[in-house]
Amino acid sequence: MGRNRAVMGISVVIALAAVAAARVESIADAPQDVLISRQLADALHLTAGASLRLSPDPSGANARDFRVAGVYEPVADPMRINAPKHEVRLHLPDLIGMTADGADPLSGEAVDAINVSLANPDEAQAFAGDVVARIPGIVARPARGGSGEARTFVVLERFHLAIAIVTIAASTVFLLALSVMLVDERRETVGFLRLIGLTTRRILAQVVMEGLLIAAAGSLFGLGLAVASQGLINRYFQWHYDTALVFVRITPEVALRCAGLAVPLGALASVAASWVLLRRDLLSLARR
Repeated sequence: MGRNRAVMGISVVIALAAVAAARVESIADAPQDVLISRQLADALHLTAGASLRLSPDPSGANARDFRVAGVYEPVADPMRINAPKHEVRLHLPDLIGMTADGADPLSGEAVDAINVSLANPDEAQAFAGDVVARIPGIVARPARGGSGEARTFVVLERFHLAIAIVTIAASTVFLLALSVMLVDERRETVGFLRLIGLTTRRILAQVVMEGLLIAAAGSLFGLGLAVASQGLINRYFQWHYDTALVFVRITPEVALRCAGLAVPLGALASVAASWVLLRRDLLSLARR
């Protein structure tokens, strides 16, 4: 009786082990999960739960089956704005298993690049220099600033600054010429104000206030137009390039900078144009 129970117990254990081994084998043979980019999902009409085959070889050799676990939006990258964003994210063991060279035992342990995130980004240059000094043959450089791909954006920023300076200078000259024309049309009014006893300083103060008000109104109009149009500009270019990248963003710092430049320059142009008129002889101002 006891022997029969022992035999039955061993048989149950063997059966459970066989079931567990079969379950593990079925799980190992099941397609692994991957994530695909929204652009790839739209191009191939794939949804979560769909099956696909991936291969590191363009010919499709040694393809493996995978299951789409979800769809994600790629991180907006200005350096790849024109590149097709057909991307697949795999688990690291699956990626190594597809790309490793069987003839090279170390191919699964080698990497081409490592990204390191620092708690203090300002120490990136010092950290890169320390890594190069400790590990000969390693190339380390900051991902931001004046090296690597970030240098492109540094050059673009300087180019935009140069364009902004030229635009502001040309706008100031145009505003000054327009102010001179407008002030010259009010020559008789200024002459009458001088005749009734208003001093040059009083008239100049009135001109300064008028210039400040006009410049402030112009700044508010320009900022309102920029805020109203930034959504349209972003939607158009995001649709055109099929990206989530934000092309235009009006921040409070940008608004304050624009107002801080526009209002003083507008008032200065009004004062400069009026000063030329106020220096004229009183009779030349009052006569028709």
